[in-house]
Amino acid sequence: MFDKSLVIEILTQIIDAIEIVEERCKFAKTQDDFCDTKEGQEKLDGICMKLIAVGESLKNIDKITDKKLLEQYPTIEWKKIKGIRDFISHHYFDLDADVIFDVCQNEIEELLLVLKKMKNDLLK
Repeated sequence: MFDKSLVIEILTQIIDAIEIVEERCKFAKTQDDFCDTKEGQEKLDGICMKLIAVGESLKNIDKITDKKLLEQYPTIEWKKIKGIRDFISHHYFDLDADVIFDVCQNEIEELLLVLKKMKNDLLK
């Protein structure tokens, strides 16, 4: 069995980070909103940092749980979410705002719901 309290703590940090990402993404109606202004670029930078932290933290959860926890929630493409950390980190100067905009518009909300469910399930 894994350290449940540690996983809950990490999940709380991930949930907090994703809620910040959601807030920072609200202003963007298109990917150009991230690139056209200094404020948009700063938001993009902040979002990317949070997404790196989320990906790394999910990798840590996999390690702690011997890859048993995330697989119990198959509606999320965990490999893709964990991989965004590597993508952003290794391709930062080539980063396409379209990718981050797509994540913000199409992935974050469901991910947040599943992570909250996961946390609640562990608290039972």
